[in-house]
Amino acid sequence: MALRPNCTCGAQSQRLLFRQLFEPESCTYTYLLADRQTKEAILIDPVLETAKRDAKLVRELGLNLLCAANTHCHADHITGTGLLKKLLPGCRSVISKASGALADVHIHEGDALEFGAFALEAHATPGHTDGCLTYVLNDQSMAFTGDALLIRGCGRTDFQQGSPETLYRSVHEKIFTLPGDCLVYPAHDYTGQTVSTVEEERTLNPRLTQSLEAFVQLMNNLNLAPPKKMGIAVPANLKCGIQDVET
Repeated sequence: MALRPNCTCGAQSQRLLFRQLFEPESCTYTYLLADRQTKEAILIDPVLETAKRDAKLVRELGLNLLCAANTHCHADHITGTGLLKKLLPGCRSVISKASGALADVHIHEGDALEFGAFALEAHATPGHTDGCLTYVLNDQSMAFTGDALLIRGCGRTDFQQGSPETLYRSVHEKIFTLPGDCLVYPAHDYTGQTVSTVEEERTLNPRLTQSLEAFVQLMNNLNLAPPKKMGIAVPANLKCGIQDVET
């Protein structure tokens, strides 16, 4: 899928509708992006418990939800893609091929999800899981980093094929090389922060400003408990909206 021309002018930026939504139990951010003119929309990282809320917002705004895209196969919540497909016919589930999950659409590095005059380009950022993607708006003004890069932190690397070495390189090579004023929108935040920038994170992130060796040592010694919903979330998310969902 080819990218559309960059959306850098004021008129184009005003065409972008953007909403940041929150699910409190897993501290997950869901992002709605749409072209105000064409009404085509994309939802990033929906959560099952808030899928009805999200579908209601899509209807209220008169949008056509093309797809619900996951940044990776989550371990702390069940994706809302399955329910959204029922609530909003025509919506398709999207995830990276490398995730190993089922979906209507599998994407790879360099693929783009187009909506109206805009597009989200997929950047492979494995390390938290094998299938992690960062979605970058085609004018490079916004990056949706999933669990690869959090605000002043990063996703853990001790399960689901996690690798601290891989994560470190992914962030430094695929995210920190974006423009410094590119806004960073993570999949989670546990301290009440909502947005950062590439420049802030590459200079202030206490984990990822360390050397690779120090980062690996830190990540290998976090000794965190498994996510509470991991046992049910991962099997459900490996079906990524293909399974029958009742709620």
